[in-house]
Amino acid sequence: MVRAFLIKYAEIGIKGKNRYVFENALVRRVSERLERCEGEFIIEKEQGRIYVEAKSAFDQEEVITALTHVFGIAHICPVVLVEDKNFDNVCKELVNHMKEELGEKPFTFKVFAKRSDKKYERKSPEICIDAGAYIIDHMPQATVDVHDPDVKVYVEIRQRAYVYVTSIKGLGGMPVGTADRSMLLLSGGIDSPVAGYMMAKRGVRIEAVYFHAPPYTSERAKQKVVDLARIISEYTGPIQLHIVNFTDIQLYIYDQCPHDELTIIMRRYMMRIAQTIAEERHCLSLITGESVGQVASQTMQSLAATDAVCHMPVFRPVIAFDKNEIIDIAEKINTFETSIQPFEDCCTIFVAKHPVTKPNIEKMENSEKKLAEKIDDMVKKAIEEREILDVRPQ
Repeated sequence: MVRAFLIKYAEIGIKGKNRYVFENALVRRVSERLERCEGEFIIEKEQGRIYVEAKSAFDQEEVITALTHVFGIAHICPVVLVEDKNFDNVCKELVNHMKEELGEKPFTFKVFAKRSDKKYERKSPEICIDAGAYIIDHMPQATVDVHDPDVKVYVEIRQRAYVYVTSIKGLGGMPVGTADRSMLLLSGGIDSPVAGYMMAKRGVRIEAVYFHAPPYTSERAKQKVVDLARIISEYTGPIQLHIVNFTDIQLYIYDQCPHDELTIIMRRYMMRIAQTIAEERHCLSLITGESVGQVASQTMQSLAATDAVCHMPVFRPVIAFDKNEIIDIAEKINTFETSIQPFEDCCTIFVAKHPVTKPNIEKMENSEKKLAEKIDDMVKKAIEEREILDVRPQ
C-alpha cells in the first residue's frame, strides 16, 4: 500500500555547493502545502531525493494535487516502503503494488534499480534481472521491453527499499522564495495572472498591486482581481495585494493631458506608484503581463515610455507570447474563466479612441508638466490610503 511519495527535482540538482539552500526551500514549500491536507506527514531529504511519508490516514489524490501545485518538483512518485529489504520480500511487495496500480491488462515493462546501500546482497544489474524474472513469474500479462516499455518499474535500495511504477509530472521550476520578491501589476485581464505565475515558477515571491477606479469600476471588478490573486496563491503561497484608488489621478490626467496620450501617461503613473510600493515592501523588481504589439500601449515605443519612469527592473514573462499561448497557460492554472468575467478594470475605462502607438518620451514628459500642481500629492495620498489584503489559498 502506498504510504509515501518520492519527490524528484531536476534543475535544483545542478546547483552545486548551494544546492542544499534550494532543497531546504523545496522542503518548506512542500510542508506548507501539505499542512492543508488531511493527515500527518514527515518530509525527509536523502541523497538527492525528498520523501514525504504519511504517519496517519490520508487521501492520496489530495496529496498528489497539493504536490502538483509546488514549484521545484519535477515528478511525484507514489511509493511503497519496504522495511524488510530481503530481496524476496521486496519483489513480493513490488508485484502487489503493480497489481494495484496496473490491474490485469497486458503491459510491457523495464526495471530500473538504484542501490545506495552498497552492502546489499545484489548489485543494481542483478536487481533489475532478478526482479524482472519475478514479475514475469507472478504476472503473466507482463512482457519485458527494454527499449520502449509501457511501464517503468523502479526499485531503490537505501536504508529501506522503495518500489514504484507511477511518475506524475510536476510543475518544475524553482521553489518560491529562492529568487527574492517582486511586485506584480495585477489587472482583471488574462495576461497579468499568467505573468505572475511564470515568475513564481522561477522562484520569485509575489506581491501584487491593483489599480481600482470607483465608481467607474465596480466592486465586482475589484473582487475579480482578489479572486485571481487567490487562484495564483495556490501556486505562489500567500500574496499581499495592494489596492490603490486611482480614480482622482485618472480624472486629473484626463482633464490636463492630450487624450491620445492618456493610456501611456496613466500607465507611467501606475508604474511610479507600483515602484514606490515595491520599494516599501523590499521588492527588487516589477512584473507586468504585457506582450509586444498586443494593444497600443504595448508597442516597443510604448513599453519604452512606461519603463522610462522606473529605475528597478521590469520583467515581462509573456512578452513574446501570442494571445492563444497566454490563454493556454491561463486555462492550465485555472485563471481564464475568472479573467473573462465581464467586469472592466480602470485600464479599459479611460481608453482614448485613437491612442498614440509611437509615443515620444520627451513629449510625454512635457505633457506631464501640466500635472505638476497636484499630481505628487495625489500619488502620495493614493499610496498612503491604499487597501492591503492578505490573500491566501482556499
